[in-house]
Amino acid sequence: MSALGIRGERDQGQDVRTSNVTAVMAIANVVKTSLGPQGLDKMLVDEIGDVVITNDGATILKQLEVEHPAAKVIVELSQLQDKEVGDGTTSVVILAAELLKRANELIKIKVHPTTIISGYKLAARQAVKYIQSHLVHKITEDDTEILFNAAKTSMNSKVIGSESHIFAKLAVDAVRLIKTQGLISGKPKYPIQSINIVKSHGQSSNQSELVKGYVIQLQRASQQMVTKVKNAKIACLDINLNKFKMQMGVQILVDDPQNLEKIRKKEMDVLKERIHLLLSSGANVILTSKGMDDLANKYLVEAGAIGLRRVPKEHLRRIARATGAKIITTFANEESGESFEVSSLGEAEEVYEEAIGDNDYIFFKGMKKEQSASIILRGANEMMTDEIERSMHDSLCVVKRTLESGSVVAGGGAVEMALSIYLDDFSRTLDTIEQIAVAEFAEALTCIPKILATNAAKDSIDLISKLRVLHSKSQSTQVDEKGFKYSGLDLVKGEVRHNLRHGILEPTVSKVKAIKFATEAAITILRIDDMIKLEPKKEQMPGRH
Repeated sequence: MSALGIRGERDQGQDVRTSNVTAVMAIANVVKTSLGPQGLDKMLVDEIGDVVITNDGATILKQLEVEHPAAKVIVELSQLQDKEVGDGTTSVVILAAELLKRANELIKIKVHPTTIISGYKLAARQAVKYIQSHLVHKITEDDTEILFNAAKTSMNSKVIGSESHIFAKLAVDAVRLIKTQGLISGKPKYPIQSINIVKSHGQSSNQSELVKGYVIQLQRASQQMVTKVKNAKIACLDINLNKFKMQMGVQILVDDPQNLEKIRKKEMDVLKERIHLLLSSGANVILTSKGMDDLANKYLVEAGAIGLRRVPKEHLRRIARATGAKIITTFANEESGESFEVSSLGEAEEVYEEAIGDNDYIFFKGMKKEQSASIILRGANEMMTDEIERSMHDSLCVVKRTLESGSVVAGGGAVEMALSIYLDDFSRTLDTIEQIAVAEFAEALTCIPKILATNAAKDSIDLISKLRVLHSKSQSTQVDEKGFKYSGLDLVKGEVRHNLRHGILEPTVSKVKAIKFATEAAITILRIDDMIKLEPKKEQMPGRH
């Protein structure tokens, strides 16, 4: 390297590829055993001893401190799938690793990386086209059972698999509650962030419930305040409601001791006037992201209003949006006085405090502007409720994507097997060298049903052979009357069945994006044939060159 004038280490050609593939396979092997309904969980312990128990691919990889640059690409890939779709994070990592491994084998037999890349791109394009034209099942918003089954399929591989019928109903109802129309497209939108998930340990997970409204874990600023307000007029403030103090650095010189008491009284009067402004505008529920002292509480108690202090900003913003309130950051007006506009108030039918488990929660119901939903999750301990929350988030995303894309595909390895057969046949129609890359892509897709079967302690070779026969029949006949193209694995009985009929469903967008993202990640790493690690620069002494 010194001949090139670069300080550092350089790896070239096959060494780099082998190192990259080894790193990526190591990452895939971590999550491999957590795929599918019979997948196992991982326990992750960080440096301060916090424990996370999960089988969500994105969460596992986020916790790992990965240093290898190629492995980082795969970790980012799972985060991207989680952000875009919310589910399928484990399978996308396994598929990318398998594609990369097979590409490396081809390079060893002197196939050029550029050929493999163009073959993979072609295969991914054909796969997506085939899914859209042959494997999708169109649905409408009224197909409750299909939505329910899609949510249930997402939960089957999680800790709440045994209670999936309860949680799937919660997920479908919650997503339907928050339906809004897109401003530009006019199409229905389902903003998942409008669903607030609250965790409270105690009782069994069956006691989890859906609340039509917004719930936050807070208690009233004073226990003497009323616990319930009907026809609530809500003021959302980002202002301190403490006794007024001068700004830092302002000094007041008092020459008469009697004036000191007047200053104290004026400080109290400023707060009293501000509370009066709020109450005279009709506000009877006051939320602030900052403090609220005993003096402010006294006036609110007398007026029969509820005051909430230290409300997290994100909750304040959501409540303001849902109730139609404006977040006020100052009382100052243009006439150098102080005022509070009635139009800044939000409205809700009722606001009340209720204890759930060990904590107090504030409920906002009947919001004026937007519908919002909250899910209260119960569980034996914190690790359990955290994992239920992750599972619930995945299911909410699945229902949202299913509703927005309007189509589902059969799960349990059905799509991967159908694509494998189709791409294998398609590769034989190519008379270019890409044929070999497309055939390897087709073979790589079978890794998903193979791992599903292995994780369920079933004979993967036997099941894959049966699955392959059914999908071959489906594609070799003009009309697939028996619906063989929807054949997938039943991992409980260890047999092949019609998964669309049995309600094992996934949103189409999950499969399409997984194939696109996995292919792109594999290609990104495949392009690398040279890695230079630069040495850190040495600090020069000042004045020396």
